[in-house]
Amino acid sequence: MSVLVRIPTPLRAVTKGQGELKVEAASVQELISRLDQEYAGIKARLCEDDGSFRRFINVYVNEEDVRFLQGLATPLKAGDEVSIVPAISGGR
Repeated sequence: MSVLVRIPTPLRAVTKGQGELKVEAASVQELISRLDQEYAGIKARLCEDDGSFRRFINVYVNEEDVRFLQGLATPLKAGDEVSIVPAISGGR
């Protein structure tokens, strides 16, 4: 089951410039593992040592924040769209 993964600009150096990837995965956790197999080091940029997402990384499945779904265990199905969005802060 192939899902579409949208990669933010800051991570495209790891994905060889690609902004969208097709990945076969049954869960968000499997998706992250498969991405790391293909693009070494991406997991370290997305996850803490314990495997949880870094607090400034937001992941959405079909526009739903996985933190409000099942987190890393969120299931994926063919045609799902996964967006990785780094948090933005700053300003006055």
